[in-house]
Amino acid sequence: MLTEVLEYLQLEKKDKILDATVGLGGHAEQILKRIMPEGMLIGIDRDKESLEIARERLKDFSSNCILIHDNFFNIEKILSSLNILKLDGVLLDLGVSSFQLNNAERGFSFVKEGPLDMRMDRNSNISAFDLVNNLTKEELSSILWRFGQERYSNRIAKALVDYRKNSTINTTIELSNIVMKVIPHQKSRYKIHPATRTFQALRIVVNRELEFLETFLNKITFFMNKGARLCVISFHSLEDRIVKVKFRALAKRKEFRLLFKKPLTPSQEEIKDNPSSRSAKLRVLEKLYN
Repeated sequence: MLTEVLEYLQLEKKDKILDATVGLGGHAEQILKRIMPEGMLIGIDRDKESLEIARERLKDFSSNCILIHDNFFNIEKILSSLNILKLDGVLLDLGVSSFQLNNAERGFSFVKEGPLDMRMDRNSNISAFDLVNNLTKEELSSILWRFGQERYSNRIAKALVDYRKNSTINTTIELSNIVMKVIPHQKSRYKIHPATRTFQALRIVVNRELEFLETFLNKITFFMNKGARLCVISFHSLEDRIVKVKFRALAKRKEFRLLFKKPLTPSQEEIKDNPSSRSAKLRVLEKLYN
């Protein structure tokens, strides 16, 4: 949703823009082209490998771009270290990048053999392997239902615990196969891969995604200038609900306004070019005064 993001950020040459999940730098590159030569972009990402790719991609903008390996959860510390008090626009793209999904060693993919990792920051202590092999049936079922909205959560959790009696679950394909064996008759009905919700739930918990999102939304509005806009792209209903509830609560205070009540979704043309964008939802909040 690059076109929509660039439109709703209302970029100007002098702007200070935060890209809180800079990823491979795709959004950042286009933002920088529009705020040069006086503007500044601060890009944050917890994935060090992605950040290095972004750094190479954005090397021609190095004097106007600061890239930081950190979690957007730490936004107060990050902006304080840069002596930045206010921002003119904020982008938060919550999607897992194709770079992460396509790298089997990262453990995000249920169709490629790799270790059960799923850590966006490889310095984190807890991986999907730890959850799958150590949690109780009740704990696993709760995670799959709460964070994956998986209707077969109990059945999958039992299958995982039963499998563990004979062997640890080491790889993404092992986990994917266990899930598929539990619900094989449903496979043809799924619009998505049967293991999608299981992998989503584990990834969310490993990376504490919803917790960090909620905290960031509570913090970031204090750093927004009058007229600054906060654009959030979410990819599943749990994220979108957090954003929707927070934005609506802020809009009731009259200090902010929603640009539209319902989220924007990708055009059919974009979905055709990039099928992974089909579940994206964009919400935009504007700060009306300081």
